[in-house]
Amino acid sequence: MKPILESTLIDALNWRYAVKVFDASRKIPDATWRALEDSLLLSPSSFGLQPWKFIVVKDPALRAKLREHSWNQPQIVDASHLVVFARRTTQTSADIQRHIDRIAQVRGVPVSSLDAYKGMMLGFVEKPSPGFDAGVWASRQAYLAMGVFLTAAATLGIDACPMEGIIAPKYDELLGLSGTGYTTQVVATAGYRSEKDDLARAPKVRFDRSEIIQYR
Repeated sequence: MKPILESTLIDALNWRYAVKVFDASRKIPDATWRALEDSLLLSPSSFGLQPWKFIVVKDPALRAKLREHSWNQPQIVDASHLVVFARRTTQTSADIQRHIDRIAQVRGVPVSSLDAYKGMMLGFVEKPSPGFDAGVWASRQAYLAMGVFLTAAATLGIDACPMEGIIAPKYDELLGLSGTGYTTQVVATAGYRSEKDDLARAPKVRFDRSEIIQYR
């Protein structure tokens, strides 16, 4: 792999912002969207367990209904694409075994060779540390994927907006997630900014490096 230039990365991150007004007439090309989907698949997660699903909502009528439960934010319907980041509500031994089986399949190794790793993960699930909350843990994994998605989009010149202003139970109901072991955590819209979005021209506001980054 050939690394991108440092300036390319920083330029992309300076360019990106949470888009409030999308150009509804512009759609992300299929090949570009495929790359963004791949960025979701390649996102890191604790133990590699991937306790998530990414639901790409294409149906305009469904997106209109979801807008009603998203503080009526227009990005839900105007953006080229809408992705719902859903997380696991629990983590079970069956989830661990599924992951082990997939590792063995992809890497061409015996399942038995992964017994030690399996045992460690089972301990994580069956004998969690005091105060451990599987839902909170899974939500953190979803936000890891969100970060990868936003960075990948910016690098490809695609605008995006992470959105927590949603009513998750209503999303679950409309998307058929209720009772599946998954629940809506957060959403992201992606597409192209509109010239009407004044925030596109606003300077990015960040605290000074000396206040944020420390060296020890």
